[in-house]
Amino acid sequence: MAGDDGDSDRGTGDDHQVGIATKARAKPKKPSQFKVLMLNDDYTPMEFVVMVLKRFFHMDLEQATRVMLHVHQKGVGVCGIFPYEIAETKVNQVMDFARQNQHPLQCTLEKA
Repeated sequence: MAGDDGDSDRGTGDDHQVGIATKARAKPKKPSQFKVLMLNDDYTPMEFVVMVLKRFFHMDLEQATRVMLHVHQKGVGVCGIFPYEIAETKVNQVMDFARQNQHPLQCTLEKA
């Protein structure tokens, strides 16, 4: 095998080595996060708000009640933090569901 290195016609210099070109990849940037906010109103029943939090944000009864009371007392509360597309979808789902049930419940999003 001596002398059978495949470079016999290229000379003996090391400047003709074969290798694999690699490119360092930058880590993908984490998507921007958005808070889904629920706004208080004087007309939507508290039970409906709890149902919405359980249904669309997968909260248990205790957590949904806690968030609902926070919204009721402070005027606004965070339902969850999600990438933009998911946050936007949740806002639309809540607003559509509230409208279908003839409640003026408002939901919005803001950058986290």
